[in-house]
Amino acid sequence: MTREDFEKLVKEGIEAIPEKFLRRLDNVDIVIEKRPTREQLKKIRVKSPFCLFGLYEGIPKIKRGSFYGMVLPDKITIFQEAIERSAKDEEEIKEIVKNTVWHEIAHHFGMNEKEIREKERKK
Repeated sequence: MTREDFEKLVKEGIEAIPEKFLRRLDNVDIVIEKRPTREQLKKIRVKSPFCLFGLYEGIPKIKRGSFYGMVLPDKITIFQEAIERSAKDEEEIKEIVKNTVWHEIAHHFGMNEKEIREKERKK
C-alpha cells in the first residue's frame, strides 16, 4: 500500500472518533512511520517492530496539572509496516488502523492498557 493510501486510512480512523472526543484532543500530533525506532521499542520493552501497531508518547490529559504548558505536543505514531504485515487484505488494514487510532487516542485521554482492552472487548 502506498504511503498516501495509508495516510487516507489513518485520516478515516481519526474521523471515526466521536466528535466530542476530537474536540478535546489537545496538544497532540498523529504521525505515520514505517516502523518504530530502536529507542521506542526499548522504551516499551518490545523486541519485534512487527507487533507494535501504534504508540502514544506524551502526558495524558488526566495527568496534566495547572502548570502544564510550553511543552512539545504529545505524539501518536501509527506504524504502517506492522499493520500491513499482520493484515490479510486491505479491508483488514483499514480495520486495524481504525482500532489503533482509537486505542492510542484513548491513551491520550488517560486510559491504561487494561482499561482500553476492556473497552475493546465491549465494542
